[in-house]
Amino acid sequence: MFGMKTNTYCMLLHLSQLLIFPLLGVGLVVPVLLWAINKDKEPLVDRHGKNVVNWLISDAIYASVGTILFFVWGGTLTIEALAFVSIVFPIIGGIKAKDGIVWEYPLTIRFFK
Repeated sequence: MFGMKTNTYCMLLHLSQLLIFPLLGVGLVVPVLLWAINKDKEPLVDRHGKNVVNWLISDAIYASVGTILFFVWGGTLTIEALAFVSIVFPIIGGIKAKDGIVWEYPLTIRFFK
């Protein structure tokens, strides 16, 4: 896995969500690619990758709902809360992954099990 220990690779898989290049979608594409490249080689990468992809899909759903709520009621609380957890969850997941712990993001809809 690019010469890294499994835990380090899994940490980077989580933290890669924080790559923010909105026009290129890098924060969405990189974690999926990191997972897809090594999911069959290492079961731990597969477990972490599924958690990350589940969160990315859930995050997109929550962002869509938040955007609709913003235009209907004009409140920004949902979008602000989502922005906060979209930064905090990958950091916590990365720290836990470095310690060898598979942490499931709260509020995540389980598409991949």
